[in-house]
Amino acid sequence: MNKLTAAQAQSDAQQEPSRDPAAAARSDPGAASRMVARVRLLMVISGLTTLIAIAAVVGVIGYRVYRAGDSGRMASVDGIVVLPKGARVIAATVTGDRVAVTLDIAGSVEVRSYDIKTLQAIGRIKFATEP
Repeated sequence: MNKLTAAQAQSDAQQEPSRDPAAAARSDPGAASRMVARVRLLMVISGLTTLIAIAAVVGVIGYRVYRAGDSGRMASVDGIVVLPKGARVIAATVTGDRVAVTLDIAGSVEVRSYDIKTLQAIGRIKFATEP
């Protein structure tokens, strides 16, 4: 192997072209303007990509809100459900196509379920305490 002196290594490094873009931009004024143009182009591409992504997200949200508006509507039902005399409604809950009504009938609790379209009784659960 050849041993280089410090002076020879330094002269070889000075002859090799510089690979640093900042140094090249300082030595060539045209290179600086090309670098600025390239950065501007990348900023425009990045901005447009961001705008397209935001528009896509807003579009999906708008579509889902628009489509969900129809699913929440139900046909109105008019009718009368006859309860036993002295019964008091404690709670009522609508689930899917059924209505569950919790009643207090003379001190005992009862849950009755009805079909929401026909208001026909589907089931009855009575709650009682052990003697």
